[in-house]
Amino acid sequence: MEVEMEMTLDKLKPKQKGKILSSKGSGDVHRRLLEMGLVKGAVVEVEKVAPLGDPIEVKVKGYHLSLRKEEAAKLAVELL
Repeated sequence: MEVEMEMTLDKLKPKQKGKILSSKGSGDVHRRLLEMGLVKGAVVEVEKVAPLGDPIEVKVKGYHLSLRKEEAAKLAVELL
């Protein structure tokens, strides 16, 4: 029996990976996240989280991004 764990990207700890299931929001920031490769099906690995939780450094499609916690909270992921 396989249990699917769904959460938002901001809840992942360093070294954890997740597959993006969906993204909430609209506007310029949302479009920019999609342009950077944070699209449905992409695998994201959390590399570092700042002491207060903001920003979050992630690796997606071979490159590194820094996301605000509020941006990461809009991305639903399945824990891998």
